[in-house]
Amino acid sequence: MMNIENYTKKYKDNPELEKQHELEKRMANAHQTGEDMSKLSEELSYYSTVAAKIIQIQKALSEYQEAQELLNDGEMKDLAQTELEKNEQIITELDDEITGLKIDREFADEDDMKSAVLEIRAGAGGDEAALFAADLFRMYKSYSQSKGWSISIIDYNLTEGGGYKEVVAQINGKGVYRALKYESGVHRVQRVPVTESSGRIHTSTASVAILPEAKNVDVEIKPEDLEVEVMRASGAGGQCVNKTDSAVRITHLPTGIVVSCQETKYQAQNKEKAMQLLRARLYEKRKAEQAEKRSDLRSSQIGTAMRAEKIRTYNFPQNRVTDHRIKESWHNLEDILNGNIEELLEETRKLIQIKALKEKK
Repeated sequence: MMNIENYTKKYKDNPELEKQHELEKRMANAHQTGEDMSKLSEELSYYSTVAAKIIQIQKALSEYQEAQELLNDGEMKDLAQTELEKNEQIITELDDEITGLKIDREFADEDDMKSAVLEIRAGAGGDEAALFAADLFRMYKSYSQSKGWSISIIDYNLTEGGGYKEVVAQINGKGVYRALKYESGVHRVQRVPVTESSGRIHTSTASVAILPEAKNVDVEIKPEDLEVEVMRASGAGGQCVNKTDSAVRITHLPTGIVVSCQETKYQAQNKEKAMQLLRARLYEKRKAEQAEKRSDLRSSQIGTAMRAEKIRTYNFPQNRVTDHRIKESWHNLEDILNGNIEELLEETRKLIQIKALKEKK
């Protein structure tokens, strides 16, 4: 039986309802005050939704307490027990829904609906790490395609074995950053490499970074701060690419950030893709600097803080994927590497945010 006193105390008042009424008045006078209608509407939608759920919980709590009083009545006992169970379910479900709404609001990020840049780099483990980086890229590519997002490579460095020393790609679609922002960090694989004759398990790593797309309005880049170089594309880029000086490398002199693109045989296209990447990196740098000055727990801050950590292990012998931040495992490794990561992403995001909220209190 649930602890009715905790819920009664928690939902004794409904401050969200008062906030709803205040926002309704401000909406009605917005044409006089000049307040932003879209922002007010968004706020009103949140508070009215939470307020309505609290009213439902308060009603269920009242009915629950009435049913408790009838438990000692022999004739009414069965009916009372049914009412208790029904209202307990209503209360716990609504409480979870309210918690979810508050978490989403707490961790809402201005970049959540943006497209994103995906960067994957092989770490420790030589050729096996490069093959793992390729597996991760295939995983994110398959997931992106299943969501209807488009993905295009900006830059890459292939190994002779078909792996990636590094690969950078643009993923275009609504909500890409929100879905993938907690993927940044060090990913680890444990498996027997194809070249390992003795059957010994090797451990390799690859790092993943997810950067929100940045437009010209987000980041100002002065032409005099750029050093642009053109060169012949390298690696397995196709003969038509390698015959022309189409690859572009851009250095941002104030920060020392270097980006490059060799994906197409057209220099202008490669320059624009390289500039997209530069804007994303400069924007991410600015966000990280701003986050360090704040004490709140915005989602971007969590992602930045965890980037250097080992966040996930893909263990082939045990068919297990474990996220170390939330201490949860999934036993469908092949499905996950084939891009079926929706459940993993949602569970990870939810539990990371709940953990952060608890630490904040």
